[in-house]
Amino acid sequence: MALIKKVRGFTPSFGKGCWLAENATIIGEVEMGDECSVWFTAVVRGDVNHIRCGNRVNIQDGAVIHGTFEKAGTTIGNNVSIGHRAMVHGCTIEDNVLIGMGSIVMDHCHIGTNSIIAAGAVVLENTVVEPNSIYAGVPAKKVKSIDPEQTEGIVQRIAGNYVKYASWYDED
Repeated sequence: MALIKKVRGFTPSFGKGCWLAENATIIGEVEMGDECSVWFTAVVRGDVNHIRCGNRVNIQDGAVIHGTFEKAGTTIGNNVSIGHRAMVHGCTIEDNVLIGMGSIVMDHCHIGTNSIIAAGAVVLENTVVEPNSIYAGVPAKKVKSIDPEQTEGIVQRIAGNYVKYASWYDED
């Protein structure tokens, strides 16, 4: 069973159909919607500020979600995939977003809907990512626009796949 820990009077809460890996850690002021998953060695640490996730959010292996004390909580929309070993810190991520493997999203960033943050990108503090776009690089910059149908084919497919993958672990 995952490590689920109460801190400062806050206990994590989960919607219907969530799946948590045995060595995932979820702490404090964390709210997750329906069909979310937190994968192996991922940490969702709501000890210093809130972390709020919509429905069908997957936080993949080794990812870290955190915030800054009294300054920056983290809000994640629906159909969001946080890639392996990504770090999401004190920011807002709208619906239908893919945060690529190993990327970093810093405090007070705002990631617009239907966007992709490329693997390894570093989105600097206060960056506003335009909806329907791909940002890549260090520091991350817009590399191209994408139409919502392309995003649906990539982002929503991955979010849906992670709901399916989680169901495999419930099989006996």
